[in-house]
Amino acid sequence: MLATQAQHPAAEWAQHTQFDATQVDCTTTVVLKILDGKCKMLPGEKTAVMAVYDVVRDQAGAVFDAHTHQTIAQARAIPGFDSLSGSPLHEAIHELRVEAEAKIPKPVMKAYKAVLREGLFG
Repeated sequence: MLATQAQHPAAEWAQHTQFDATQVDCTTTVVLKILDGKCKMLPGEKTAVMAVYDVVRDQAGAVFDAHTHQTIAQARAIPGFDSLSGSPLHEAIHELRVEAEAKIPKPVMKAYKAVLREGLFG
């Protein structure tokens, strides 16, 4: 991010928060849900999660590799990507989301979302 741009408050929060590998993976999973058009968050909440992701994406997770983050970067470079469907890139995002949701137990995701709500909106 350029020094002249104001940083999103969620990014500032993420920089001062210690994320474990599971929380990094949960952040990535939420981003995949957003890009796949399956996230029920409000637009401002989605923006906040994307800002958190930008801070933590280079931290070590247990589930995702560099290919996943490259695929996310490609999708994010396309305006309105979450409303597009059928392309090979959208199918790749969808498959990564389904895989992530299968690997990360729902109670773990629920606990992570509680941490996000408390840290970002609480």
